Parts: sequence; C-alpha cells; structure tokens
Amino acid sequence: MIEFGHGTHAGLCRVCNEDTYYADALLGLFLVIDGMGGYQRGEVAAALARELVLDGVRRSLALAEAVRKVQTQLSGYLRGGIDSPPMGVTLAALRLHGDAYEVVCVGDSRVYGWLCGMERICFAPGWIPQGMEANLTMTAQQARPTKPCMMTQALGITSPGDLSLGTASGVLKRGMQFLLCSDGLTEELGDKVITELVGRTDLAAQECVDQLLLAALDVGGRDNITAILVRVD
Repeated sequence: MIEFGHGTHAGLCRVCNEDTYYADALLGLFLVIDGMGGYQRGEVAAALARELVLDGVRRSLALAEAVRKVQTQLSGYLRGGIDSPPMGVTLAALRLHGDAYEVVCVGDSRVYGWLCGMERICFAPGWIPQGMEANLTMTAQQARPTKPCMMTQALGITSPGDLSLGTASGVLKRGMQFLLCSDGLTEELGDKVITELVGRTDLAAQECVDQLLLAALDVGGRDNITAILVRVD
C-alpha cells in the first residue's frame, strides 16, 4: 500500500510558480520538476519535462532512460534563436515497481529516503561548492549544497554528453518513506528540520507535506517550494 502527500507553493517572493510535480501511486511514478528560465519559459520547460518522463515510463522505459531521452528532446524543443534566454529544468524522480524502487536526480532537486532515520538516497551531483573543480571526485558529504554554489546540471541546458544523473535503486521495505523536493524547500530548511517533520508518525503524509511547506514559508519562502512524501506500508 502506498500513501502519499503532495503540494507546491509559489513562495513569498515569486509572482509565478515554475515548479511542477506528478504523483501517481497506480503507475508508481512521482516527479518534482523545477523549471528555469523565468516567467512562462520555466513553466513551459517544467510541464514539457513532466509529460516526457511520464510518456517514457508509460512506454516501459527505465526511469534513468526516460530522463535521458527527456534531455535530448527538451534540448531540441527549447533551442531558440541566438537571443533566446536559456530554459531548462532540474528534476527529482521516484519509480516504484513491484518490490523495487528507482531514483533519479538532476541538478539541485533532491530525493531523501527514510527507514531507520533520514538519509539522502540521492544527493544532487549537479551542484559543487565554488572553488572546487567540476571533475573532482567528491564524497556525498562534500557534495551537499553549501552556499555559495553554482549549478552545473540541468535538463535542456547541459549538453547530453555532459549530463550526469544521480541514480539509486533498491528493494522496497515496509515503513520506507521517500521525500522528493525542489530547492525551495531545502534552501530554507536543513536536514534536521526535514527529518523531524517527516518522522512525525502522528501525521498523515499530506499533513507532513503541509507542515514542510509552512515551515519553509515561515523562514522566508524565497523560492517556489514543492514536495512529495511517499510512504510504503
């Protein structure tokens, strides 16, 4: 049995919401996508990426393969004239099928996993602390986004040959929880706060998501905020 909660908010400083998401327990697909490119362009890029991943999964592609095909199609679709501003997306994706899970991350959107305490299943490989070389082999701890940072990966912007996906897979266990979120959540809340809220067994999944969004808004809400919490029973 799958229980999930979901939500998004434009934040307190943005007029539009360039985030989008998809949650389907029957298909076992959960997506959080953060559009880049400003008003309308970021929204268009996010919506296109969502539909392309969904189409790939419906055609029985592995999650990572579906995302890589999105990169190629999105790059071609969004390529405009010389003066066109860049458009792209970061992405956090989860696929549950049978007794297994797949996770894919691109850029600064993240997936956390919960079983016996909170651990990040997939850190965002497209973020590196400024001053570190892009080809430096980093531990997960070193790769944790710390300000100031620079984005190095985004679907539609990064060339296909340079695209690096953060991937993870494993066996589903009863009691597992997965949190997918955009950087609007993680830039406002640290791992400790996220851990405490997701770990509240007195709250339903939707209530946990509502609390996460409210907590991010309470401390500034400087960006669009999106989260999906998936519980496996």
